[in-house]
Amino acid sequence: MSNKIKESKGDRLFLIVTYSLIGMLVLIILYPLIHVVSASFSDPKLVVTGKIGLFPKGFNLEAYRRVFMNEEIWIGYRNTILYTVIGTVVNIALTMMGAYPLARKNFPWRRGFMVFFTITMFFSGGIIPMYLLVKNLGLYNSMWALILPTAINVYNMIVARTFIESTIDEQIYESAYMDGCSNIRAFFSIVLPLSAPIIAVLVLFYAVYHWNSYFEAMIYLKDRSFYPLQLFLREILVMNQSDNVMMDSIETDSSKFLVAEGVKYAVIIVSSVPILMLYPFLQKFFVKGMMIGALKG
Repeated sequence: MSNKIKESKGDRLFLIVTYSLIGMLVLIILYPLIHVVSASFSDPKLVVTGKIGLFPKGFNLEAYRRVFMNEEIWIGYRNTILYTVIGTVVNIALTMMGAYPLARKNFPWRRGFMVFFTITMFFSGGIIPMYLLVKNLGLYNSMWALILPTAINVYNMIVARTFIESTIDEQIYESAYMDGCSNIRAFFSIVLPLSAPIIAVLVLFYAVYHWNSYFEAMIYLKDRSFYPLQLFLREILVMNQSDNVMMDSIETDSSKFLVAEGVKYAVIIVSSVPILMLYPFLQKFFVKGMMIGALKG
């Protein structure tokens, strides 16, 4: 005999409505992505005239050739990868080191520290004081101007603290201390291995932030050799400077315009694919880490 619970008409209606809404959301999200990919591989004339839908027309790789031939794109790639890797490592190290003591119930003044950290989530000095601070510390026009001011995110630290507090029982620490384990050894040998799910989630959060960040670079960097990829992308998409950085001088204005349209779509794809490839590797940890780390306060 089947052990399945019979669904009522209300349950079926609820599932139909839910799946329909999810399907619509998926289509709304996927269509622009597919359109951008198709446009990047299509004839620029068809792109400009709006004849591109879900599939490429007039297959053309000229836009990608222009992108990969541009030296500044590679400079931006190199810098962005460097900032993302180093920044994420610093973020994870400081976040976990901050979350661990706050998760311990025997840590003195734990609630006071939590209040202090929480206040920083709602109040800040502002852009000008931060700029003056970065400049006076000698970080201006350097990689560290993009990493140290955002070295830790309080919200992520609270999520990590909640995960540690909810997942690791105090009896584990007591057993370790009876065997002569110190707090530092407990952190590296117990907390970090058991916190792999939340660390994976934080890696994704921090990596996406660093990869997409451009505002801090626009304020703190003046040397183009330090520019991240997103600043070059901004110049092409927002400031419409693709004709200055990727076009040949002998091309006519009309041909420059057509190629520039294809270049815009190609640059979006080139700058987005690496960070999109990170998600499948962390997906199995994502739901577990977020649910455990966010539900119990």
